[in-house]
Amino acid sequence: MTGTRSRSTAHRGSWADQALLPDRPGMPWWAAVLWALGLATAGAFADIERLNRPGIIFQACYFLGCLLAVVVVQRKGLFGPMVQPPLVLAVTVPGVVLAAGSHPSGEGLVATALAVGTPLIDGFPTMAITTGCTLVIGLLRLIVQRRPTPRHDL
Repeated sequence: MTGTRSRSTAHRGSWADQALLPDRPGMPWWAAVLWALGLATAGAFADIERLNRPGIIFQACYFLGCLLAVVVVQRKGLFGPMVQPPLVLAVTVPGVVLAAGSHPSGEGLVATALAVGTPLIDGFPTMAITTGCTLVIGLLRLIVQRRPTPRHDL
């Protein structure tokens, strides 16, 4: 019996390396955060090209990217993906708005600040919902995926 248990544990890795899905190794925290950032950036570029502002494609990519990051990350690296949604929004939206050139050029600092700030303010409800969902999933993982206690057979 111990030979079977040790083989299955060796196959799965340690409990701290597990993703939410059973018997799947998780991503390191930095890879999960980059995954969410990349997906949100792609969605933002798609919407800026289409609407000249972040819209529903960005919101969907942002939400799914952040949620997937919490699901696929290693248990030991949950903190980063749990708190990443505000940071991803704060980096993605201004970066894409400035990179895509959808801000008014030559109109001064106030116009640029409004062009960058308005999408950030408009994205607050999506960010709040996404943050709440990532926190709930992360906390559930912390509760459900506790360190296994060793069995001592007498």
